[in-house]
Amino acid sequence: MLPFDSLIYGKIHNKQVYSKGEIVNTDKLPRLYEENDSVEQELLKKFRNLDALFLDTAPQFRSYEHQMQELADIESQYSELIKPTPRPKRRDPPTHDEMNGPKLSTDAVIRLGGERFIQSFSSSTKDVSTLSHPYGTSFSGLSDQQVQDVQLIENLLLCAEKVSQQQFERSIKLLEWCDVLSSNSGNPIQRLVYYFSKTLREKVEGENGRILTRGSGKSHVEDIEGRIMTPNPATLAVYQNLPFFQAATFSGVQALVDGVIGSKKVHIIDLSIRQGLQSTILMQALASQPNCPIEHLKITAIGTRFKQKIEQTGDRLKSFAESINLSFSFNAVVVKDMLEFNKDLLELDQDEALGVYSCNGLWTMIAQQDRLECLMNVIKSTNPRVMVVGETAANLNSPNFVNRFIEALFFYGAFFDSLEDCMGREDENRALVESVYLGQGIRSIVGTEGVERAFRHVNIDVWRKFFARFGMEEVELSMSALYQANLMVEKLCNGGSCTLDMDGNSLVIGWKGTPIQCLSAWKFE
Repeated sequence: MLPFDSLIYGKIHNKQVYSKGEIVNTDKLPRLYEENDSVEQELLKKFRNLDALFLDTAPQFRSYEHQMQELADIESQYSELIKPTPRPKRRDPPTHDEMNGPKLSTDAVIRLGGERFIQSFSSSTKDVSTLSHPYGTSFSGLSDQQVQDVQLIENLLLCAEKVSQQQFERSIKLLEWCDVLSSNSGNPIQRLVYYFSKTLREKVEGENGRILTRGSGKSHVEDIEGRIMTPNPATLAVYQNLPFFQAATFSGVQALVDGVIGSKKVHIIDLSIRQGLQSTILMQALASQPNCPIEHLKITAIGTRFKQKIEQTGDRLKSFAESINLSFSFNAVVVKDMLEFNKDLLELDQDEALGVYSCNGLWTMIAQQDRLECLMNVIKSTNPRVMVVGETAANLNSPNFVNRFIEALFFYGAFFDSLEDCMGREDENRALVESVYLGQGIRSIVGTEGVERAFRHVNIDVWRKFFARFGMEEVELSMSALYQANLMVEKLCNGGSCTLDMDGNSLVIGWKGTPIQCLSAWKFE
């Protein structure tokens, strides 16, 4: 295992440190995220094994249990995007530490904490200590609160290192210090450390046998999915306030429209229907086409549970379709096991233009690779015109605890930062999202191992390798799709902190430079 501080250094400098001692830029060496080059080559030789492919590398938030008129008003953004509204002023007044020091993003504080952590081991880690660091050694210009936040991150990293070394007594003492200074109602660093510290404590107690059972990781995923399927104020508030969710949704729908444009009959297979946000936007987009008005839209929702909730979503979509005079039908295909899913369940019609949509609908099957492969084989057999895929843009599936911890710290740090900028600290919806959606994710990614770890995310490079097995070719997103993402970013409050970057043909949507969502479009050979 590589030294903890070496991995921190690699993350800060956007480099990867390998066990043989060399440091290289990650963009010069595409990898399957193993830590040893010889191991990677062996994995490439055994490429048929999906375990090798996914070895090391929220959420859709929306609600519809309001009146149909309110739904129509929300979704009418699709046609109103060309009329950007002035950005509202900041929700909360500047805090004391903001007025007495430069405002630092959560990412910057984590990097400063990582820098301090590296320096604390400089005498014993020659390979890293002799290299330059991105930040100065002093806290000049920082407020007292910011200094405390940096020290809090440094201490959390030290605690994680002790956990990785199974020095549990020392880690418990460090966690006690973290518990004193962290808070689930404080600034984003305090909130971030609160949930990571809580998870590390549970991990330590589990290792010491003090916790007999921590529950099924799969049950946590099902609980979150069930909450997302049910209309509620928390998911609505987050979707409305965090720009990267709306940017991904509108851009993804446009990519779907681009794939079936010109057809009068359209059939969409949705692998992540949830509350149907994307479907209502799609309806308006197809119904408003001036040159080729659509005659009928069919949506088939695929799932393995929550049949009643999926059908309720279908009922809401039917009502919405009626309100805009769109001929529409909905089909719910719910199988007990994805291995039972087959082409005959889809009621395909050769006169229909077929498209597939999946937004955070594939990652839950990474741990059930036979199910994922079965799903993709069925989709391939339907030969859709386009498949639009949105997934979390992070490498959170490493079998190595240290790797997962560092990646998760930066990823969730950006998430907490976005909530700080876009929602008030006393917002009950924010607190619920942090405790349930983000807290459970941290608990699974950082606190569990093996089959118990249900939350597994990989980046676009891994998905590209996986999709290649099914003859899928990544296609370029249209200017219209990119335009939709940009308009949503420009339209929403704090959208200026939302970053849009291209990774090949894929759109990576981030927060202050940290990737959050990745959107891509595919065709089958």
